This record gives sequence, C-alpha cells and structure tokens, in this order.
Amino acid sequence: MSIENAATGGSHPRDPVDSSRVPRYAGPATFARLPRLDEVGGRADVAVVGVPFDSGVSYRPGARFGGNAIREASRLLRPYNPAQDASPFALAQVADGGDIAVNPFDINEAVETVEAAADELLGTGARLMTLGGDHTIALPLLRSVAKRHGPVALLHFDAHLDTWDTYFGAEYTHGTPFRRAVEEGILDTEALSHVGTRGPLYGKQDLDDDARMGFGIVTSADVMRRGVDEVADQLRQRIGDRPLYISVDIDCLDPAHAPGTGTPEAGGMTSRELLEILRGLASCNLVSADVVEVAPAYDHAEITSVAASHTAYELTTLMSRRIAGEKAAKVKAAKAKAVK
Repeated sequence: MSIENAATGGSHPRDPVDSSRVPRYAGPATFARLPRLDEVGGRADVAVVGVPFDSGVSYRPGARFGGNAIREASRLLRPYNPAQDASPFALAQVADGGDIAVNPFDINEAVETVEAAADELLGTGARLMTLGGDHTIALPLLRSVAKRHGPVALLHFDAHLDTWDTYFGAEYTHGTPFRRAVEEGILDTEALSHVGTRGPLYGKQDLDDDARMGFGIVTSADVMRRGVDEVADQLRQRIGDRPLYISVDIDCLDPAHAPGTGTPEAGGMTSRELLEILRGLASCNLVSADVVEVAPAYDHAEITSVAASHTAYELTTLMSRRIAGEKAAKVKAAKAKAVK
C-alpha cells in the first residue's frame, strides 16, 4: 500500500478542481481550489479556515479581507510540491472550511467565538490552517490547540514581538497575543522563537520582557547573515518533537515582498527565505498554523497574497506529510500485530 493510501485507509482524498478541465480563474475561490468541508462529510485531516477580523490592529486596517485575498491568489497552486517532494492533497484530506464569522465590534466576543469554532474543528481530528485576519486571532487558536496537546512549542514569524502588555488599556490586540499566551500557560516556554523581527521598539525593556517569557529571537538580519539552513537547523533543535504551532505574520517579509500589510517594516526577509525555512521544518510535529495580517487594500499585483498563499501551501504540506506518516505507522503496527 502506498503512503497515500495508507494515510487514508485505502481511500483517496477528494482532489482540488482539475485545472485542465476548469480554468483556474473560474468557479469558487476555495483555498487551492480544494473541496469545501461540507463536500467531504464535514471531516478533514486539515481544515483551511478564514477569520475575517481586524478590530485588533494598531495601524492600518484591512486584514479582515486577507483570507479571501489569499484564497484568490491560491488558484494558481498545484497539487504536487516539488520542494518537499510531496502531494499534500493526496497524502491527507484537506478541505476549505469557510470563514469563522466573528463580531467586528467586540474583541472579547470575537476571541471567544474563534476559540469555540476552533474547538469544534479540532474536535473532529483536523489540524487547522487558519487565514487571518489580524494577529489577535492567534491567542484563541493557541488556547484551542493547547486543550488537545497541552502547552505547545511556538514559531512566530513576524517583524514585531507581539508580546506587549496592552494598547490603550486593551489586553487583546494584535500586539499582545503571545504575552497573554505565556501568562495563560498554553505555550511551552522551553521552545519559543520569533523569526524575522526587526525595526524600532518602544524601549530595551521590550526585549528584556520578551527574554523573560522564554522567547529566542532570530532577526531578519540573522537570517541574511547565517542563511536559511542554519536557521532552520537551530529552530528544529529548539523544537524537537514537541507539538508545534507556527504563526506567520506576513509582515515578517520585507515590504518589497509583502506591501499589503498593516504595519510594514523595512529590512525584512524575502519570500524565498521564509519558504525555505518552513521547508526545513519537515521533521517537526506541526499541529496547526496560521497566516495573518494580509491587508489587500495596500497590495500591488497580489504580491502579498501570492506570498501568503504559498506560505499556507508549505505549512499545509508539512501537516499533510506528518499526518500521512502517522497513519502509515499505525497501519504498519496493526499489520505487525495481526501477524503475531
């Protein structure tokens, strides 16, 4: 039995729309033209969901439209990923779960809604590939993932730390999710890293607070000087086989590669560097992920949305490979037990 069949118990996952029969620009824009969740019986190994919410931003709004912009840009994605030598949509059933509808006028209620929806989806056995929305949504997603896995390792790709305390007295914003997550005990503080940080801060205390919480930092300059292979190796060693959550703020990329975002900072990573680092994490136990802060109103020629769609594709591939490996191992163990 092939790894694809072993991963699905002998059945083949429902494929994306065939672009040789239906032009890429035709039909509904689900992620990578995948089936909707309801078209696969409401169950998937990986559920791609949008959260159209940006009430937690501190500068330019517009990320509420990010999920659908990523879906539109993902029309050009193809079913075989040569960089990871994998066909993610054959290895696991991936489906588009639509959007989580949240209250745009009440951040606390929105956070609760995202957590409840994530609980329901994760309860089916799916892993989540979430398309934001602003970075506020990472907190309820981490809460939900931690209910299933305990405190998780975190890789946070971002120009900013997002470990500030409050903005205008508000505890839940796009700049505070990871401080709240540390305070709530839902992160494994032995395995936390920021990647791609840069730019001015409010003061050196920001870095001191961040270090006290347990975060390691790989700046965008570190990536440039040390190279993606060394960075990926360092991250793998820090993470080990812990359950891992990856949160990607698209502003980790330089504005040349991602102009369509709310808080751009000069001197960022290239899209190639981001994708290569993610590919270097293939051995990690990625349990869910998000890509956030795509604000298409500031984009040009879909540069940001294309980068975000490829980022989500690489993350989905990582999860699909892990799922296939785990299912194949179970099949092998069952066969060995039957022989005995």
